[in-house]
Amino acid sequence: MPAAPRFFALIPCAGSGSRAQTASQGQPPKQYRLLAGWPMVWHTLQAFHGVTRIAACWLVVAPDDNFFAAAGVQDWPCQVAQCGGSSRAQTVQAGLAHLLAHGAQAQDWVLVHDAARCMVTPAQINALIDACQHDASGGLLALKLPDTLKVAAQGRASATLPRDDKWLAQTPQMFRIGALLAALRQSNSAVTDEASAMEASGQPPLLVAGSAQNFKVTYPEDFALAEALLRSRMT
Repeated sequence: MPAAPRFFALIPCAGSGSRAQTASQGQPPKQYRLLAGWPMVWHTLQAFHGVTRIAACWLVVAPDDNFFAAAGVQDWPCQVAQCGGSSRAQTVQAGLAHLLAHGAQAQDWVLVHDAARCMVTPAQINALIDACQHDASGGLLALKLPDTLKVAAQGRASATLPRDDKWLAQTPQMFRIGALLAALRQSNSAVTDEASAMEASGQPPLLVAGSAQNFKVTYPEDFALAEALLRSRMT
């Protein structure tokens, strides 16, 4: 009897966070900026560390990233692969190939998660695993669109779109390693998430209700909100 599929976490961490204006302000990449006393990515890793079903958590960083050579970081609950690419899709592809080269199997599950979604919780990760582990395709955390959606034309609202079938994609996104790697190789590097590649390959992902607090720290004003939320959880 074949072994039961395992669950791996993959955190693409090779970006520079340009929309957060880190480079122009002389700050480190946003995933390494301090929030509630710790680098942002540390909070992300702690959530996955709280999920006992995760066999291993891998951070995929740029080849020239020396952050994890700093003293004490070696004790974090993750392993580091210095094989990240110039785009998210390339970084995830390299990370998946790295997983397969280090003992993972094509039928194992991988949960790909944004380093900058540092408010994710173990409960949300477990809910995704519970919902997707017997699904044919896999799925992702997502949030039903709460706001009215407008179409813009020359800076003005030109139309209103129905929102009943609209969802905001979040992470983690959970798929079989082999299927996701094949889908990413078939797509172009412009895909912004793994679900897009799976959709294009004819494997529609399951939508699993997420949380508004599982937002991606993207713009400068997001840091203050993330700081407040993280500190409130520590009290």
